[in-house]
Amino acid sequence: MSIDTHVAKLEILLLACYELGHQPLSLAWPDAALEAAGFNVTPCDLSIENFPDRLVEDVALVAIATPMHTAMRIGVSAARRVRKNNPEAHICFYGLYADLNAEFLFQHQINGHGNKSLADSVISGEYELPLVKLAQALENGADISQIKGLSTPVSMKNPNLQRISFNVPNREKLLPLTNYNAYLNGDKAKTTGYVEATRGCLHTCKHCPVVPIYAGRFFVVPAEIVLSDIRQQVKAGAGHITFGDPDFLNGPGHVLKIVRAMNHEFPAITFDFTTRVEHLLKYQGILSELKTLGATFITSAFESTSDYVLGRLKKGHTVQDMEHTLSILANIGLAIRPSWVPFTPWTTLNDYLEMLVWINDNSLVANIPMVQYSIRLLIPPKSRLLPEMLGSDSLGELDAENFTYRWIHPDSRVDALQGRLTALAQRGDYEPEVTFALVAKEAFEIAERPLPIFSNHSSVDPEPPRLSEHWFC
Repeated sequence: MSIDTHVAKLEILLLACYELGHQPLSLAWPDAALEAAGFNVTPCDLSIENFPDRLVEDVALVAIATPMHTAMRIGVSAARRVRKNNPEAHICFYGLYADLNAEFLFQHQINGHGNKSLADSVISGEYELPLVKLAQALENGADISQIKGLSTPVSMKNPNLQRISFNVPNREKLLPLTNYNAYLNGDKAKTTGYVEATRGCLHTCKHCPVVPIYAGRFFVVPAEIVLSDIRQQVKAGAGHITFGDPDFLNGPGHVLKIVRAMNHEFPAITFDFTTRVEHLLKYQGILSELKTLGATFITSAFESTSDYVLGRLKKGHTVQDMEHTLSILANIGLAIRPSWVPFTPWTTLNDYLEMLVWINDNSLVANIPMVQYSIRLLIPPKSRLLPEMLGSDSLGELDAENFTYRWIHPDSRVDALQGRLTALAQRGDYEPEVTFALVAKEAFEIAERPLPIFSNHSSVDPEPPRLSEHWFC
């Protein structure tokens, strides 16, 4: 569906909170749609910019992007500040975590500012069109209750999964790419751009925040829109492109078309992408071509080295599949950056020790930053894990202000280890070998087991290509 254009004077502030160190598409895409509809838009990225106190005083609509957990925490703080500076502004949250936490956003009142809630509306699903419709309604004093995909305190809506006509993201008002992620390969660094060729995901992993919203659906962004976005970022200095799709290989033909055209136009540009183990096996026939076209590393959610835990998460792969994938990528010469959820209610302390042994035995020590060893399973409201966990001894109450259900591991040593490793991760980054040694020492010590003699990978396994901001949530 296209977005109608008209002459408008409504002032709109778009706030991004955190997007893994990327220049935020969650600003660039809605900015383009709103400006095409005639609105005056100011974007601000709170992850690297100061809060625009004076600007907030004069805007009628503040829209806060919350695509992930960390962004939600920052976004709630931003909403409180908006209420303080401009109690009458309409606050709209949009993005995955906005929908998951809509009940909290509507029910949590801010005392001293008319007891208003954190949010006046929440957009679920494809957000550009509902955001434009909201702005038009506010400008005209019209009813917002019938806007598809837009929830209010008195009217909850299903996600908007209506196809839209995409605009080329508007990056002109964003801070330069040099403020964001850099691509690192040995002693070489490149300015990095960020695009998405698809939205949503075909798959339904139970712990994934995409699933409650998209429920196994995904949408392709037209190739020319993606390529136009790549062109403007290359012009701005990008030498590497990250494809941030939840799963790059949901539509293999679509993304091949894009990277073939990108390589033809910009043969020196490298890129990385994220995809599941299942797809790396299914589409292994195109991996060599992707490397030839400029792919240098892949992020894939390995999550666990316990087949039981993988089954509980509905990951669609086994530990043997992970080992097969590593063999395929090694033969091609493509690096992998596996991501993990090493702490779940079903992961035993022995599972964790076995994961460390597996990482060592498969020469992945150089591929894993400290934060990945410490990640604890998040169970947000509407999580697909909830139905099977309700009534279990491990599941606690909803911690609404932290946007997750609390859970306690039946083995207190596991929770203690997670706490220790989180503290280590918060102290900063270490060299991969040092990271692994610190983690292993903590894990085997708390298990009261002798520390194995692990291989020394530092001299034979150089750190593979990566981005300067380590993946987080």
